[in-house]
Amino acid sequence: MQGFGSVGQHAAKFLAQKGAILIAASDSKGTLFAPGGMDVDQLIALKQAGQSVMDASNGKKLRPDATIEIDCDIWIPAARPDVLHADNAAQLNARLVVQGANIPFTPEAEQICHDRNILVIPDFIANAGGVICGAVEYQGGTHAIALQTITDTIRHNTTVILQESAKPESYPDRLPWN
Repeated sequence: MQGFGSVGQHAAKFLAQKGAILIAASDSKGTLFAPGGMDVDQLIALKQAGQSVMDASNGKKLRPDATIEIDCDIWIPAARPDVLHADNAAQLNARLVVQGANIPFTPEAEQICHDRNILVIPDFIANAGGVICGAVEYQGGTHAIALQTITDTIRHNTTVILQESAKPESYPDRLPWN
């Protein structure tokens, strides 16, 4: 988890509840790495107390950008734009990237990941729920209404996109990256 603010904490908690094991988390102070896994609730408590992931008692302490190099199944950039770029994209050791931050990759990094067969779920899909939730909360909606609106909106939009992409006329003869 690159970035353990609001997005990183919620993603880590959600994935841990689904059985995933968090092996690395970073914030502006550094990266905490524990190959056997770490206690997500403990890290969240540290952050809520104004501390760093580096204040946790277990794990190896590394530089802030070290999450890129750690071998993992899922890597989530959840903090800042352009964290992955042409100079470091070849170091990424993940099979799947779920972009929690806004614009965390440069176009060059996206191409490098594509060339390396790393599946990347882009930010406009992966973090759309947060934007929808914010809009519902701004309008005075409850947590339950926000979750239902997120589910309905993303399901509808995904269905429309899949239907459109299945149409033969949706495929241009030559894509810009060919």
